[in-house]
Amino acid sequence: MAELREIDAFLKRLLKPEAFRDYGPNGLQVEGRAQVRRVVSGVTASLALIDAAVADGADLLFVHHGLFWRNQDGRLTGWLGERVRRLMRHDLNLVAYHLPLDAHPELGNNAQLALRLGLAADARFGEQDIGFIGAAAGIADAAALAARVELALGRRPLVLPGDGRPLARIAWCTGGGQGYFEAAIAAGADAFLTGEVSEAQAHVARETGVAFLACGHHATERYGAPAAAAALAAQFGLEHRFIEIDNPV
Repeated sequence: MAELREIDAFLKRLLKPEAFRDYGPNGLQVEGRAQVRRVVSGVTASLALIDAAVADGADLLFVHHGLFWRNQDGRLTGWLGERVRRLMRHDLNLVAYHLPLDAHPELGNNAQLALRLGLAADARFGEQDIGFIGAAAGIADAAALAARVELALGRRPLVLPGDGRPLARIAWCTGGGQGYFEAAIAAGADAFLTGEVSEAQAHVARETGVAFLACGHHATERYGAPAAAAALAAQFGLEHRFIEIDNPV
């Protein structure tokens, strides 16, 4: 068992939310029971994940995408009300870390994705230094990078091949990081990997020659939450399980 207040303090020290300007609150979002024995981690605090955590006997649910976001209406009605109602009915704590979990140098989404792709960052770029960039590590071109992504993530990325140049530097920013493409180019990337793509990126890839790979928002961000939750469980001797809720986006 561990006290919720001790867990909250540990995660704040580990992930340093005060260092980020984020799109929503980081940390404890819904308060449940004061003592925690079992932690479930997942990507998004969907109703399906909440129900799975309840069925698994969790005392605390740790996610990357929480419930509350900037410019959200905020009323606890409809789907949002049902999620909160389900958490409170079962006295289940919800903890969410967004940008701090993307950026953490060992446990974050960018760092954990790099491990699976055989990449290593030697610099950061973009707003709040969320983007990672490093040597191509023997990956010859965009086609070879796409093949490695497909093998690691189990899904084929959408590839905008640029001019087909050999790769010397690869940049990445998981999830909805398509807005970091131009910063990646300025940082010297020959290819940029993220979760999603917008209409404008196709033209930028063609006109700059830098390849763009959209690999799935969920697919690129399913590694940070279990890594951080595992560190939490190890710190306090808790049980931990990652529950995957499939999402094709």
